[in-house]
Amino acid sequence: IAFPTEKKERLEKAPYIRKASSTIRANGNDEKELYALANTVPFDDRPNMNTPIEALQQNLIAAFLYSVKSNLYAESKTLSIEQIAERMYISTGASESVHPRNVGLMFFNQRPDDFFPYARIEVVDKPDPTGKGMTEKIFYGPLDRQLEDALSYIKNYILKEKVFKRKDRAEADRFYNYPYDAIEEILANAVYHKSYEIREPITVMVTPDKMEITSLPGPDRSISDADMKKFRMVAKRLRNRRIGDYLKELKLIEGRNTGIPTIVQAMKDNGSDLPVFETDSERSYFTVTLPVHEAFVDDIGQSAEKKKGTVSVKKARRSKAEIKSETLRLLKKKDYSTNELLKELGYAQQTASFRRALKELFQDELVAYTNPDNKFDMFQKIRLAKK
Repeated sequence: IAFPTEKKERLEKAPYIRKASSTIRANGNDEKELYALANTVPFDDRPNMNTPIEALQQNLIAAFLYSVKSNLYAESKTLSIEQIAERMYISTGASESVHPRNVGLMFFNQRPDDFFPYARIEVVDKPDPTGKGMTEKIFYGPLDRQLEDALSYIKNYILKEKVFKRKDRAEADRFYNYPYDAIEEILANAVYHKSYEIREPITVMVTPDKMEITSLPGPDRSISDADMKKFRMVAKRLRNRRIGDYLKELKLIEGRNTGIPTIVQAMKDNGSDLPVFETDSERSYFTVTLPVHEAFVDDIGQSAEKKKGTVSVKKARRSKAEIKSETLRLLKKKDYSTNELLKELGYAQQTASFRRALKELFQDELVAYTNPDNKFDMFQKIRLAKK
């Protein structure tokens, strides 16, 4: 009997995927995505074999057909739930064993979260980092009703408007802390693209300086990080095509890759900074951050002053050109530190307008540091440039 002197190394079997220009071993999340892609039937269109057809509520179906002006609405009054569901393609199975499809339960049952846990929207208003005064509102029900109710709540209780009268024209400037059109697009897209297999809700977190809307998982891997930075997000495949079809019929989304341009344009029209799109390398989540409009940034500092027992008198909002002009006027008298300039201008803390104005003054070489060799000098001040 011959015994081998060397043992052959056992090769471990594992799936590998291509990421950008590298071939790497797939982790758990990658494997799940591969299996999902291999399944030719998307989750929203799969039959729910554990649920009877009676879980579809005929009154919700009738309300939907009426709202989209479907010809099936008149017939639905005389048809059985099995017949309506078959006509709408929200059921499957033999006549003796009919079951609803997932998309039917998401739109035509009062509590989709009974079948898909955490299929809901949570809106959290957190005015203080410690959680003091925090309010939380949870929206249940059919997906379209969740979306409409959450948007209505945000519009009525979260959004604020400021009006600034102008001397040079009759029309006043109107700004919102967050533009409604942008929020509508982001939240509708979150409902559309969320995975309802993941037991996590869509969350809207509102703090004094920003609004964050998060859903799971992240964008499709066909969208690169560079594309996201350029606001160019066109997916090669859709996660919930049937959900998208219903939202389009209800005119809650466009569905023609117009969402991101609409969000960006709404922020620009409101005079707000551009949104920030965030995900991780695993594409496990997607967060859109809307920075609060600069006209409302001063309110944060004023609230802090009130907590300390003092109230600062806030001056009227000034344009960037006005801030630059007033800064140059002050510097003609003497040199100022950044904090001294803020105090002279009447600000409790730095605003986006102030930062941009000061940056442009340095770029145009109209101002300079008193110690340019050490910008972090604790005695550093700003002066007029020699020229």
